[in-house]
Amino acid sequence: MTQPPDQQPPQGGFGAPPPPAGPPQQPPQPGPYGAQPPAGPYGAPGTPGPYGPPPQPGPYGSPQQPGPYGAQPGPYGQPGPYGPPTPPYGGQPGQPGQPGQGYGYPPPQFPGAPGAPGTPPSGSRNPFRGRPALAVGAAVAALLVIGGTVFAVTSGDDGGGKKKPVAAPSGDGKASASADTPVDPGDGSGDGDGGDDTEDFNADRKSGEAKVLWYKEAPDAPASGADAPGMWVTAKTAVKAAYKEVVGYGVADGKPAFDPIALPQKVCAVTPEKTADDKVVVAYMNGTSDRAKCNQLQQIDLDTGAKGWTATVADGGLFDSALSVELSVTGTTLMVGRSQSGTAYDVRTGKKLWDKEKYGDACFPTAFAGGAKLISVASCGAGGANAHDELQELDPATGKTRWTQKFDKGWTVARTYSVDPLVVYSTNKDKNAWNIAAFKPGGGFRSQVAVDEDFAPQCGWAVLQRDLTGCGGVAVGGDTLYLPTEATTGANEVVALDLATGKEKWRVKSPTDASMLPMDVQDGKLVAYVQPSYDGAGRVVSVPTTGSAHQPTTLLQLPEGTLSLERSFFSRDVAWVDGRFYISSTRLTGNDEAKEKLMLAYGK
Repeated sequence: MTQPPDQQPPQGGFGAPPPPAGPPQQPPQPGPYGAQPPAGPYGAPGTPGPYGPPPQPGPYGSPQQPGPYGAQPGPYGQPGPYGPPTPPYGGQPGQPGQPGQGYGYPPPQFPGAPGAPGTPPSGSRNPFRGRPALAVGAAVAALLVIGGTVFAVTSGDDGGGKKKPVAAPSGDGKASASADTPVDPGDGSGDGDGGDDTEDFNADRKSGEAKVLWYKEAPDAPASGADAPGMWVTAKTAVKAAYKEVVGYGVADGKPAFDPIALPQKVCAVTPEKTADDKVVVAYMNGTSDRAKCNQLQQIDLDTGAKGWTATVADGGLFDSALSVELSVTGTTLMVGRSQSGTAYDVRTGKKLWDKEKYGDACFPTAFAGGAKLISVASCGAGGANAHDELQELDPATGKTRWTQKFDKGWTVARTYSVDPLVVYSTNKDKNAWNIAAFKPGGGFRSQVAVDEDFAPQCGWAVLQRDLTGCGGVAVGGDTLYLPTEATTGANEVVALDLATGKEKWRVKSPTDASMLPMDVQDGKLVAYVQPSYDGAGRVVSVPTTGSAHQPTTLLQLPEGTLSLERSFFSRDVAWVDGRFYISSTRLTGNDEAKEKLMLAYGK
C-alpha cells in the first residue's frame, strides 16, 4: 500500500498514540558522555501524572488502539520519550548500565540547583521508549504496512551520534609509558594539589591490564559546580576546557603542553570539532551577573596553546540574544548559533562571513550541526496551524541553502547522529513516537529505522536551545548506524542498522554485564567502550563490521585498581585515539575534598 507522492497521510505518522505525558521536570542527569537532561516527572512506571495514569502495557509494552487508517496498530507500542519514565535515578553514581532518564527539551534547570548543589547524579532514561514512526513529509516516502509492521519504502538513496573529536595518527604510533616511572599528573606536583603524595595507580596492575599513562586533577570550581566541555586529541596533545581555563597535555606522558590558558569568565560553549590544523574556538561569558551573555569568542591552537583572534557575538533581533550560543566548525567556517539565528565567521581570522536569519513562513533557525557538512534546523509557523520544523543543508562559505526538508507538524528535530551521512533523530511528544531518518547526500529522504527496540544513546541536554550534536554512544560507518540498546538487567546489545533500508543488519551482546557503547568506526571495525560493572573495570573492544562473526575483541582492558576512579567520572567524554583511551569529566562537582579528576589516559 503506497501513498501518492502528492498526498500526505494524516499528521504524525501511523498508529494511534498513547496518552501524552507531561514534560520533564527533574534536574538534568549526567550520563557517561555528558550531563543528561531531566527524567520524566512522575517517578516509577505506573505513577499517575497530571494527564492521567500511564498506559497499561499491551503485547508490545503499551495499549493497542485503532490507527488513523482504521487498521490494526503496529507493534511499536513502547512508552515514548516523554511517556512513563523509569525511576528517577537508574543506578547509584558510578554504576553504569542502569536504566535512568532521557532527554527532550527541559525547562531551564541547571546542575547545582537547590537540592543537589554541584553533584551530578547518574543515570539516563532511554529516549527511545516510543514507537518508530514516519516523521518527514510523506511526499518523499511511502509506508508499506504488512501484518501490522511498518516499513520505510524509500524513493531513493545516507546514522548516529556525535563524532568524537579524534586526531590524525600519533607521531610515535605507540601508547606506552616507562614501566619504572610512577604515574604523575605531569605538572610536577604529585597528585596535583602541590603535595608529595603521588598516586601510583599502576602499583597493583595485573598482567594483561592497561596502564594509567597519566591523570589530571580537576581545577578548583564553585561549590555549585562548573562545566568542563569539550575534549580534543591531536597527534601531540590532549586538550580540555574546564571552568575558566583550557589545559593541554602531551598524549604519551601527560606533561603540560603549554601553560593553562586563563579566561576572564567561565567557558560556556566550545566547538566539538577541531579544524584541519588543530584549532578550536571556545566561548566564555562576558560577566557574572544574571544578565551575562555567552558572547566572547577565543580561538586557540591545540598544540601550542597560542591564543588567536577574539570576537564578540552580537545579539540578533528581539528575543534572539547571545545569552546562550552553540558553536560548530565546518571546513574553515565557524557557525555561532543563537536562539533564533546564526552568524558565520572565518575560523582562521575571525572575520564575519554571513548571517542565517528568519526566512519563509516565520522560520527561525534554532540549531546548527557542523563537521563534514553544515546543517541548520528551523522552527516555522510561529506555533500556528502551519507550525513545523525544517531541516536544511547550508553552504558553509556563503550560507546559501542547498536543500530543505520539511517535517510534519508535531515533529521536533532533536538530534543529528551524523552529518555525513546525515542521520536525524526526531520526536513527537503528543504521539509518544520517535523517528530516525537517513537522508541522501543531496537532500531528500532515504530511509527510516523501523526496528522495535529500546535504544539507549547517551545524550546531553540543552537549556535555551537544542544541542543537535549532543549524543555519544552512537557511531556511523559507511552505510551503517550503530546504536546501543537499553540494559534493564545485565548486558546490553549494539545493533547495526542499514541506512539504505532502515532494517537491522546484525547485533552483538556486550561481553560483560555492563553496557557497551559505540565510540567510532576505525579501520572497518566498530570501536566501543564497555562501561565498568559492579565488580569489574571497563574495557575498549573492537567488533568486526563485515562477515558473519561479530564478536567483541578486547583492545584495552582497564585495570581493576582504577575501578573506583573510572566510576567517578559521572559525567564524561571518551575517545580512542592511536591505541590510547581517554576519559574526561564534562561537569565538575566543586567538591574540594573529592580530589576530582579532570582527565585520565590509559595505554599499554
